[in-house]
Amino acid sequence: MTCDTAFRVIARRYLEDVTNNHEATRKGDPSALHRMRIALTHLRAAILFFSPMLADSQQTEITDELKWLNAQLGAVRDLDVAVERLTELNREKPEAISHYKLWKQKSADSHRKLAQVLGSLKYRRLIKNVSNWIENGRWSTKEGKHAEKRATPILAYSGNKLTRWRQKLLKKSRRLAKMSPKRRHRLRLLNKKLTYSIDFFQDLFSDERLSRLQAGLKYLRKVQRSLGQLNDDANAHSLAAELQREGAHADLYFLGPKREKRLLRTATAAYRRLDALNK
Repeated sequence: MTCDTAFRVIARRYLEDVTNNHEATRKGDPSALHRMRIALTHLRAAILFFSPMLADSQQTEITDELKWLNAQLGAVRDLDVAVERLTELNREKPEAISHYKLWKQKSADSHRKLAQVLGSLKYRRLIKNVSNWIENGRWSTKEGKHAEKRATPILAYSGNKLTRWRQKLLKKSRRLAKMSPKRRHRLRLLNKKLTYSIDFFQDLFSDERLSRLQAGLKYLRKVQRSLGQLNDDANAHSLAAELQREGAHADLYFLGPKREKRLLRTATAAYRRLDALNK
C-alpha cells in the first residue's frame, strides 16, 4: 500500500466517525460529543503524520478549519468533564456540592451554543471541504518530490516515522516529574500523536517493526489516561477560577496534590516499561 492510499483510507474513516456523531452531539449527548472529538483528533493526527506528502497552503487551510472545530468541541467537553468530576465527589447527592447547579447550567448553555455551531453553514462547508480535499486535494496531483512521497510504501514510511516519534517521546518523558502543567500538556499531545498513529495501522497490515511498536500501546494508553486526567483537572481548575472571577465563588475542587502525585507515578512507571521493551 502506498502512502496516498493509506492516508485516504485512514482519513475517510475518521471523517466518517465525525459525521456519524454529529446529530447526537447537536442534541446534547455528552458521549457522542466525546466520540466526535476523538474522531476529529484522530483525523488531525493523520494529517500531521502524512504532512510531508500533504504540505501546501490548502493543507494549512484545512488544518486551521479543523483546529477551529476542535476548539468548539473542546470547550464544551471540558465543562462536561468538570461536571463528571464533581458528580464523582458525591454520587448520591451531587446537588449538595457547592455551585453544582451553576456548573450544570454552564454545561447546558455550552451545549446549546455548540448545537448552533454544528448546524451552521460554516460547519457544513468544513465537512465538504475536508472530504473533497482528502479525495482530490492539490496534494494528490503535485509532481516531483510530492509524487515520490505519495508513492512511498507505507510500511517503510510509517515504521521509520513511528520509531523516531517514540524515541522523541521517551527522551522528553524523562523530565515528566518536574514538568509544569503546560509542558506536561505538550508531552500528552506528543503521547497522543504517537498512540493514535500506531492505531491507524493495526487493522491495515502487520509487520515486525510495527508489531514491536504496537506492543507498547498498552503503556502509551496508560500514560494517556493519567496525563488526560491531569489535564482535565487543570482545565476544570481554570474554569472554576474563571467562575470565581465572575463572582460565583466556586470552590476549587480540582488538582489535589495526592491525586496529582498518584497519576504522575502511574505515567512515569508506564514510560519505564515502554522504554524497556526494546532493550
